[in-house]
Amino acid sequence: MTKLAANLTMLFTEVPFLDRFEAAARAGFKAVEFLFPYPYEASDLAQRLKANQLQLVLHNLPAGNWDAGERGIACHPNRVEEFRDGVRTAISYAKQLGVKQLNCLVGIVPADVSQAAAHRTLVSNLSAAAAVLKAEGIRLLIEPINTFDIPGFFLTRTGQAARIIDETGSDNIFIQYDIYHMQRMEGELASTIKANLTLIGHVQLADNPGRNEPGTGEINYRFLFSQLTALGYDGWIGCEYKPRAGTEAGLDWRAAHGV
Repeated sequence: MTKLAANLTMLFTEVPFLDRFEAAARAGFKAVEFLFPYPYEASDLAQRLKANQLQLVLHNLPAGNWDAGERGIACHPNRVEEFRDGVRTAISYAKQLGVKQLNCLVGIVPADVSQAAAHRTLVSNLSAAAAVLKAEGIRLLIEPINTFDIPGFFLTRTGQAARIIDETGSDNIFIQYDIYHMQRMEGELASTIKANLTLIGHVQLADNPGRNEPGTGEINYRFLFSQLTALGYDGWIGCEYKPRAGTEAGLDWRAAHGV
């Protein structure tokens, strides 16, 4: 069975953020995800989840100065303490919101940092974070991102993510597999998902080009949904796309794809 979670950062932007929980529930979603909870009190978010009978399946670790263009700091050698402070903050929110998986955006490599130094820093930070999160019953995810949308992002491919996980030696790090990003970077979606299924902790979707709803681009989502079901993937699939003509107007893609 395909389980869809509405990404409230991307969907229902027609209304203020805290009102998106109700909008998602009205549209039939049973779960949600979003980038960051930190601008809000955890108690306020928890109330919205409870009132609308929604499960929060994912949010990200703090990712630096987002408005200034930062997309994570886990690979920044001079910001290790900031990263680890962020892990503690994320745990506090996750425990109050019932979240069992946290995603780490690893970041854009600073101009004055070598790829080797970024790699060493990332592996060290992930190892430490995974251990702390495991003690709290929370899984850590890392997400490969395409470099067309975010030039200079360090983690860009599924195989690279798998190798980094192996290097950490942790059994508490998994891949957030974003179909849109990986279509742009490597293609071979079905075979890559199958080969890495044991490492995939969460899936996200959008079509390409445009990052809009399934059915607006080149990705055969009906086939991918059937493949995920056949492979036994039982996690959530986050709908992290940009509605082409309004959120509710575009939601008929679900019925058209049998989900």
